[in-house]
Amino acid sequence: MRKVSTAMAVAFCVAFAARAQAPEKKPTPSPEQKRLGFFVGTWNQEGELKGGPAGAGGKVSGNETCEWFTGGFHVVCRSSGSGPMGSFKGLSFLTYSADDRSYYFQGIDSMGQADSGKGTLDGKTWTFSSEEKMGGKLIHSRYTMTETSPSTYIAKWEMSEDGQNWISAMEMKATKAEAKK
Repeated sequence: MRKVSTAMAVAFCVAFAARAQAPEKKPTPSPEQKRLGFFVGTWNQEGELKGGPAGAGGKVSGNETCEWFTGGFHVVCRSSGSGPMGSFKGLSFLTYSADDRSYYFQGIDSMGQADSGKGTLDGKTWTFSSEEKMGGKLIHSRYTMTETSPSTYIAKWEMSEDGQNWISAMEMKATKAEAKK
């Protein structure tokens, strides 16, 4: 027991000394992380869900409020709205990984759905892709958002069974509400 305690104390001292020799700078958000700032604000959304594997078709509307998570590296969004299956609430976050130079989305909603996707940014077009099982089948999903101005974007959700042939699942327009003064 004494050997274990001594070894732990030595390891702690070595780690502390290494840290003391090279003070770390507080991390700061990268340009790619700062680019997520486009989504910060309150968005009013209107669109149409197409009937199909995702459920009944019809009009969808809602709002989403996104803000920087402490530190400025990630964006956290809370949404609410209504559609063909009734009202819903959601929670999601957007982040960037420098390790694989990709954006990521993770979200849950009050209808029991959970989704995550890996994304890219090409100019003003954000594209997130994911895979999930629906009715026992693997379904590929592609969600594309195109910035049409600093305060608007259009979005398209597409689905595919083979990852080659895509069908439209939803189209939407989002407009950023003016910030309250």
